[in-house]
Amino acid sequence: MMDPHEQASQRIDNLEMRFAYQDEVIETLNRTIVEQWGKLDQALARIKLLEERLREIPVGAVRDAADETPPPHY
Repeated sequence: MMDPHEQASQRIDNLEMRFAYQDEVIETLNRTIVEQWGKLDQALARIKLLEERLREIPVGAVRDAADETPPPHY
């Protein structure tokens, strides 16, 4: 049986290992969040660009779907 000093030392060692692992996990999650934030910023920039390009299309250039003739297989 371990004496109380050895038990405390082992508990501290276990806590230090868990802390080091958690620190690594937090760092990995942080890098992932930063990467995802960058991708989100890129996606939002592309959406904004597409919105601007859609506004540039003249209203008369877009035909109504009802005006389309059906394809030959109908």
